[in-house]
Amino acid sequence: MAELYHSKKDRVFVRAIAGPYNLSDELTRLRSMPRVRKAKDIKFVDGPQTYSRHYVEPKDGISQLFHIHLEEYAPGGKSQKHGHVNEAAFYILDGDGYEIHDGIRYDWTAGDVAIVHNNCVHQHFNASNTKPARALVLKTKPMYLFMNLLFQKEVEPRVRQPAPGGEGFVEREAEEDYNHPK
Repeated sequence: MAELYHSKKDRVFVRAIAGPYNLSDELTRLRSMPRVRKAKDIKFVDGPQTYSRHYVEPKDGISQLFHIHLEEYAPGGKSQKHGHVNEAAFYILDGDGYEIHDGIRYDWTAGDVAIVHNNCVHQHFNASNTKPARALVLKTKPMYLFMNLLFQKEVEPRVRQPAPGGEGFVEREAEEDYNHPK
């Protein structure tokens, strides 16, 4: 079975700061970077319970500050149980679900923002066994790692089988309305 994105140990979390100390060169480099990343060019990874589409990461050269990705939870799906030093904000695009943070349950629905505080052991759950859920995730993880705050721990790995109700679910790669009816 393919390696899961979140299990990879060789990811680029912070780009090297090397080369001439020259603002002009850096501005030229930054201005050459894409200002719009097309979702169709960025595929979902992982699954079958939680899928991720990573829009901005330090390895892309666009930002040292942000890690922004879309999470899609299959019907009945859940993420790995984990903790990290950085905070994260999950803007819930659609669906209903909940978080467990340090043993406490927090319910969410579309339009809510779920905040994961630093040093919190947590897990994300889709409460529906029939419908998927999505969240746009914003993290300052690269800056925390840059400051040598390296703690991240997987407590329970992602489940590699579909959840009951999620058998046959396929991530919404080719969605056209992006949760906004025409």
